[in-house]
Amino acid sequence: MAGSILLIALEIFEDPDLTLGEILIEMIQPTLIVIVAVGMVRLTEQFNIQHETQMLLIKDLETARVEGMQWRSGMSDLIKGLSHGIARQFNQWALTAAEREVGLLILKGMSYKEIAIMRDVSEKTVRQQAHSIYRKAKLSGRAALSAYFLEDLLLPATSNVYHEP
Repeated sequence: MAGSILLIALEIFEDPDLTLGEILIEMIQPTLIVIVAVGMVRLTEQFNIQHETQMLLIKDLETARVEGMQWRSGMSDLIKGLSHGIARQFNQWALTAAEREVGLLILKGMSYKEIAIMRDVSEKTVRQQAHSIYRKAKLSGRAALSAYFLEDLLLPATSNVYHEP
């Protein structure tokens, strides 16, 4: 600020015929330059913070992906067994091919909207197919469908049935 005042004083000293408007313009120019420079520094800092955050998220995602692959690899026999069990139950409930697909996507945790987009059908169609699944299975809804297949798999760690591998 003092530097700006000194520069303005020098301008007035060199050209005493400056009008008030010209003096104001001379005052505004350095101020704008400082504001832009400070803004650029802050934007650069913000960019660097966001970049670091993004890199950490990418690293975490990769770690989770690798851990997930390791888990699935170690549990492949159990996963295949569960898949066969779900398919067998879907057969017993006499689900259509579309209902089977919707049922599996529901079990994966997808919303009706996501399923509709994935299958290129309307959300209303997915809702109707889901309700048909629940009716045929005599279940109350999404949570009951998931619980039907998963509740016995999710026993508390203190249970006598659960054993560490």
